[in-house]
Amino acid sequence: MTKIVHVAVGVIYREQQFFITQRKADAHQGGKWEFPGGKVEADETVAQALARELKEEINIDVLACQPLTVIKHDYGDKKVSLDVFIVDNFSGEPSAQEGQLQQWCSLTDLSKLDFPEANKEIIELLNNHYN
Repeated sequence: MTKIVHVAVGVIYREQQFFITQRKADAHQGGKWEFPGGKVEADETVAQALARELKEEINIDVLACQPLTVIKHDYGDKKVSLDVFIVDNFSGEPSAQEGQLQQWCSLTDLSKLDFPEANKEIIELLNNHYN
């Protein structure tokens, strides 16, 4: 049985732009763009994981966030459960801390980029929410 990887995902939003990073080539779904976040550890809540991962990955402090959705997806080789939050209240300037590519982009541009399959539902929800 395939283990489900529980992930906290932050949709970083400011001035009609979304902050995204590119997965490293050697990672699962490598080379694709993603909303930052990471695994929820056994001893932490989803909110704690989100705050920790966003501090580690892009060096921001989450001041407030709103839940957007929960997505369960099976990639065949890996199953994920994504707890997705809109993060529009934060301190610091997002900056990829692991050397990966990063960018701010509009909602229109998000639809043109290559994201992992599970992230496509996030983009659909953002289109419904911000259009």
